[in-house]
Amino acid sequence: MRVIDHVIAGAEGAGAGRRSDVFDPNSGAVQAQVTLGTAADLDRAIAAAMAAQPGWAATNPQRRARVMFRFKELVEANMDALAHMLSSEHGKVIADSKGDIQRGLEVIEFACGIPHALKGEYTQGAGPGIDVYSMRMPLGIGAGITPFNFPAMIPMWMFGVAIACGNAFILKPSERDPSVPVRLAELMLEAGAPEGILQVVQGDKEMVDAILDHPAIGAVSFVGSSDIAHYVYQRGVAAGKRVQAMGGAKNHGIVMPDADLDQVVADLSGAAFGSAGERCMALPVVVPVGDKTADALREKLIPAIEALRVGVSTDAEAQYGPVVNAAHKARVENWIQTGVDEGAELVIDGRGFQLQGHEQGFFIGPSLFDRVTPAMKSYQEEIFGPVLQIVRAPDFETALRLPSEHQYGNGVAIFTRNGHAAREFAARVNVGMVGINVPIPVPVAYHSFGGWKRSAFGDVNQHGMEGVRFWTKVKTVTQRWPDGGVGDAANAFVIPTMG
Repeated sequence: MRVIDHVIAGAEGAGAGRRSDVFDPNSGAVQAQVTLGTAADLDRAIAAAMAAQPGWAATNPQRRARVMFRFKELVEANMDALAHMLSSEHGKVIADSKGDIQRGLEVIEFACGIPHALKGEYTQGAGPGIDVYSMRMPLGIGAGITPFNFPAMIPMWMFGVAIACGNAFILKPSERDPSVPVRLAELMLEAGAPEGILQVVQGDKEMVDAILDHPAIGAVSFVGSSDIAHYVYQRGVAAGKRVQAMGGAKNHGIVMPDADLDQVVADLSGAAFGSAGERCMALPVVVPVGDKTADALREKLIPAIEALRVGVSTDAEAQYGPVVNAAHKARVENWIQTGVDEGAELVIDGRGFQLQGHEQGFFIGPSLFDRVTPAMKSYQEEIFGPVLQIVRAPDFETALRLPSEHQYGNGVAIFTRNGHAAREFAARVNVGMVGINVPIPVPVAYHSFGGWKRSAFGDVNQHGMEGVRFWTKVKTVTQRWPDGGVGDAANAFVIPTMG
């Protein structure tokens, strides 16, 4: 059986010890095994990173940018193969896999402009004969711990900026779909990055803990569930590292009475059910304002959801494919049952869905709940599957409070034709990313991604200039070039002032 291993010091190396199964979600069959690495494997990667990083940091930013340009070209040239590889392990349809890769490439495009982003500040004449300037310096070695749902985009969000800034980077991808990160590391080598600058270590919690504890790693970026994000943040910070840890979400879509309901339904079909709902920026909660709006929206949603095509990843007509594995399928179905037990109205039940010829695949049909209330556990927690919940709100203020008071604060959207309502909502809602008639408000690559509350731990967001700040440290130089000799000996040891 095929074994997926680490990429350490420029080569895919066989790790010893434990392995984990990698499934084909379309058939339910095991298609490969991935090595589960140890602290000793991480030590080998650290040694290679330490050997390569000083020379990479000394390479001028323009030359580092050329490597990023070449990497971008190589990923684009391999787009089809990467998308099929991604879909075969994750289950998302090919179009979604290409979107996954493309959104990662947009951060690589931002990283191609790193010479401009790394420019420091300069003040001439800050004092008599004194100039002050700052420089952004690489941290040294960074690490990323990434989830299964975006095995191309999220790694590129992290390593693109980190490497362009002059760091070496060690990636620990999800053990559920590890092949694409390995291929990306190979393409980075082909693009001209030195061995040791981008490495992949496979593993589970043992490898995560080794990364968080290793003294040579200066910063860790994480995306995953909130409980694990909190754990990563606490343990990493305790070890003296910078940590950005992005957690879960329960994004709401507020539908005002004046909204274009046909457009809302079209948006919800993709935002709630695309990629089988396995997205931290999915829109699993819709909040119609007023019962008249709710009834009209429900009437339009039912036929639209029933018409969704669930198919294998390679089905070009399918809206979404299977979830990632059997355990996750069972988890989503348990949440559906929890909603029923709590008294929510299950309008469409996606459980029991089977695709002819793929009966062992990890498929779940789309589900729709109505009359969900904030007291329900199924509303409070992230389901992470193809399930849409309707929470009715009597007025704008109630609708505003729902996402503002929820434990998660990743993204939110409002659908309206009223500019004042949209402006008021965007200003007041207690959520990190807001969409106005945009159902999935993921910022473009030159802005930054990050939520609030239990959706993010740490003070600095992903990619954009926030990413540059996270992966660098500032050195400030105060210099004086006096005329003539050594100057007035009486002032030789006085701290210079700006007077």
